[in-house]
Amino acid sequence: MAIELKVPAVGESITEVEIGDWLKAKGDAVQKDEPVVTLESEKATVELPAPISGTISEVLKKKGDTAAIGEVIAYMEKDGKGEAPAKPAEPKQTPVKEPEQPRRVMPAAERVLAEQRLRAEEVQPTGPGNRVLKEDVVREVEGRVSAKDKAQPAAPAVSDKQQEPVPSSPQAPGGREEELVPMTRLRRTVAERLVEAQNTMALLTTFNEVDMTAVLALRKEFGEPFQKKYNVKLGLMSFFVKASIEALKLVPQVNAEIREKDILYHNYYDIGVAIGSGKGLVVPILRNAERMSFAEIETAIGDFARRAQENKLKLEELQGGTFTLTNGGVYGSMLSTPIVSPPQSGILGMHAIQERPVAREGNVVIRPMMYLALTYDHRIVDGREAVGFLKRVKEIVETPARMLIEV
Repeated sequence: MAIELKVPAVGESITEVEIGDWLKAKGDAVQKDEPVVTLESEKATVELPAPISGTISEVLKKKGDTAAIGEVIAYMEKDGKGEAPAKPAEPKQTPVKEPEQPRRVMPAAERVLAEQRLRAEEVQPTGPGNRVLKEDVVREVEGRVSAKDKAQPAAPAVSDKQQEPVPSSPQAPGGREEELVPMTRLRRTVAERLVEAQNTMALLTTFNEVDMTAVLALRKEFGEPFQKKYNVKLGLMSFFVKASIEALKLVPQVNAEIREKDILYHNYYDIGVAIGSGKGLVVPILRNAERMSFAEIETAIGDFARRAQENKLKLEELQGGTFTLTNGGVYGSMLSTPIVSPPQSGILGMHAIQERPVAREGNVVIRPMMYLALTYDHRIVDGREAVGFLKRVKEIVETPARMLIEV
C-alpha cells in the first residue's frame, strides 16, 4: 500500500513551502523518522522525516518546486519492494461548471500572475481542488514565450556539427563564465525583511567603544573551571546579553515596538542572537533571557549554532524576539551598521576586538577595544536614549561586577 509523504504545517500563516534538497531518491531504502527531504519556508528550513520504514517509490516534486501545506510530494512503499502504485482511478463525473467549482489561486501563483499581468482564468490549474499553482502560471508563461519564438523568422539551418549546447549559465564578455544560482526561500525572506526595515523605519545608528580588559581577564581566570563545570566555553555573548538586558531595563523604548498608533512595551526580554548558517542568517531567540545564567546562555547559543548548520532549528525558536545581538567580530568586522529586524526597535552590533592606544589617567596605554553599534528605530527611540543604552552596556562590560551587585 502506498504511503503518502505530505507537507506538514510548518508555522502559523505559512501556506506553502519550497522543496529543498532531496536526501533520498526514488528506490532508496529509508528508516522510520529518517529525513527524506528539506522544506524551505520564509522563516526556516525543516526536514521531513519518513513516517515508516520502507522505500521511496515515487517523487512528485523536484527541488525548487513549491508545494502547499498538506500536498503530497512523494510516495513510499512499506515493504520496500513495490513500485509506486497506480493512482486510483477517479470516478467518472459529469463535468462541473466553473461557478460550481471555483478556482483557488495559491499565494505564490498570485504573485507570479501579478508580475506577468495574467488572469487566473487564463491558466490551466493542476492542483487538487482546482487550485492554480505557481508552476501552472510558469508553464503558461513559458508556453506563450515559446509560441512567440516560433512565430519569429527561423534562423538558418546548421549541421549537427555546428550546433553547440546552450550553456546553463550566462556568459560574461570575453568568454568568462558566470553562475546563476536561485536564492533560497530563507535568503529571499531575509532580503525582503531588510528592505522592509529600510523602507518603513526611521533607522539611525549610534556608536561607542568598550574596553574589553576586564572581561578578557575574567575569561582567562575562570574559563577553564567554567568549562569543566558546565561543559561549555565562557564566551563573550553571555556578557553582552546580560549587559544588554540591564541597558534595556534602563531604556525600555529599545525593548518596545510600534503597533499602528501605539507603542507596545515588553516587560520581558527575549533576546535574538544572529547566527550565520549555510542557508543564510537565522536569529534564534533566548526566551526570558533575564532568568538565564551565564552557563545557560552559552549552552543555548552553542546549541543554536550547531543546529543552524544542520538545518534543525525549530520554527518556534526563530519567532518573536524583543531585541537582537549580532557579532560581526567573529568574521573580522571592525565596524558596521546592523539593520533592525521588524517589528523590533533595536539591534546591537558587536565587532572585532583590537588592541589600540587609548588615554587612561593622562597616559597612553594599549587596551583591547571593541566598537559597538546600536541601530534603532528613531520613531520610538531618541538619540539621547540610544546614547544612554550604549553607555550602560559599556559601563557593565568594563566593570562586570556590576552585574552581580546590580549597580
